[in-house]
Amino acid sequence: MPGTARPWTSHTDVIALLRKRWDTGTYLTAAAAEAWQPICVPLRGPTATQLAQRFADAQDWARTWIRVASADLRLEYSSVGGRFTGANQIPSRTWIDEFDQLCRLLGVQGEADRFTRMLDETRANEPGLVEWVTARPMRALRHANEWTRVLATVAWLNENSDHGLYLRQIAVPGVDTKFIESHRALLADLIDELPHGRKPATDAPRGDFARRYGFVAKPEYIRFRHLDPETASAGFSELTVRADELQTMPAGIRRVFVVENEVTFLALPPVPSALAIFGSGYRVGAKVELLTWLTEVELVYWGDIDTHGFAILNRLRARCPRTKSILMDLETLLAHRDQWVAESEQTRARLDRLDAAEAGLYRTLIDGDVGPSIRLEQERIQYPLVEKVLTSLATFAR
Repeated sequence: MPGTARPWTSHTDVIALLRKRWDTGTYLTAAAAEAWQPICVPLRGPTATQLAQRFADAQDWARTWIRVASADLRLEYSSVGGRFTGANQIPSRTWIDEFDQLCRLLGVQGEADRFTRMLDETRANEPGLVEWVTARPMRALRHANEWTRVLATVAWLNENSDHGLYLRQIAVPGVDTKFIESHRALLADLIDELPHGRKPATDAPRGDFARRYGFVAKPEYIRFRHLDPETASAGFSELTVRADELQTMPAGIRRVFVVENEVTFLALPPVPSALAIFGSGYRVGAKVELLTWLTEVELVYWGDIDTHGFAILNRLRARCPRTKSILMDLETLLAHRDQWVAESEQTRARLDRLDAAEAGLYRTLIDGDVGPSIRLEQERIQYPLVEKVLTSLATFAR
């Protein structure tokens, strides 16, 4: 109330508190688990001193509570007073005894009914998920309109894992790969919860839903070109093949370059016994991991001079620790000031696989020592310098 340091509790305050708790799912969980207990909300009302000083206000406050009390909201009274006002019975607690009373107070009977239907459907079709739904009612309710499809999808995925199928082959009415993709976090949690469920492949990242749950994943493709005409495969200078079918090192190859820009990839000059792979940003690590023979050659990475370029290099070295970098140094950066652009969003990740010079330049970019958010894209580097560096590498190799 106005003029008090701590306002006396109003009916609106109690409803707001109950709504906040409802939104956590606590009450739905209790009702579903048959663990419902009457709810008691203490009321902050006038003290004995306040009764003496503001008796009329206290009477109004008490009358308001008496008016809002109903069959759904029970009041408990306590005696408050002193020698000036005498003992007065004022509301001290409010009680909601039954779950249905709470639903009526908050106007959430519709939500409660939907949740009950979802729980009954789960119990009938996937009883192993009843505990999950009970513990996470609000998350389950967000999918109320599609719950039938969710349960059917979980069942199909669990029954058909390790059968050599693509997710595209799912045979659930109204479900396609887009449905699976948009619900994969929920589906993953539900499959993991099933007592009889397929255990996820520990070597597959959580983002690789298909492989993680025993389905055929879209293959990784490697695009490469021979920088030495003498090593070209069947007369083709450039090929794109499935990574799992490129398990043998092409004949005559001693060095492999990984570059991120397509035009740069196409414009690389001839280099004896060399191959160029068109990278895919952060996916490059996963791709080269499939080519085990890369550990037998000299692997050279060339990316943009920006924080993400060094992060990609760092990730590549997690698979191929001896990876070298070219044209990702301070000298190259400073020689192309007029070609700098801004990196839209820098990473500040800890990169522990960079050498001293690379780590120093990475820190320079983060700290903005030469300018804010500096980025030098590899296609902006003068081509004669590219030829010079690659030629020196080829000469050194001889």
